[in-house]
Amino acid sequence: MYETALQPTGLKAGQVTLLAVLSKHGDMPLTTLSDALVMDRTTLTRNLKPMVRDGLVRIATEKDQRVRKVRLTAKGTKKIDEAYPLWAEVQSRMVDGLGSKRWSGLVVDLNAAVEVARKD
Repeated sequence: MYETALQPTGLKAGQVTLLAVLSKHGDMPLTTLSDALVMDRTTLTRNLKPMVRDGLVRIATEKDQRVRKVRLTAKGTKKIDEAYPLWAEVQSRMVDGLGSKRWSGLVVDLNAAVEVARKD
């Protein structure tokens, strides 16, 4: 549902999540961003490549050459602003379809799964 709704933006659901995290939290080191997304750093780097190519994000090296920060560009901000209403419409349909009690239970279960994954 999410992928279909987001087609007009040219973004995948995972890309929207990544852009949304950067939009909410600002520039983030790669390691911090991979932790926030519960994603292996190598996978994150691979997923960032097309977004860097398309000018949605920029990766800059800090004074400490080992630290690379991911930054949302103006084009990335415009793209997340375009995608958010489409995502929100699908999200609303999901919550309505499942009912708020089931949705809340799903969120609790997913958060628990994330915590287990972070311990690994």
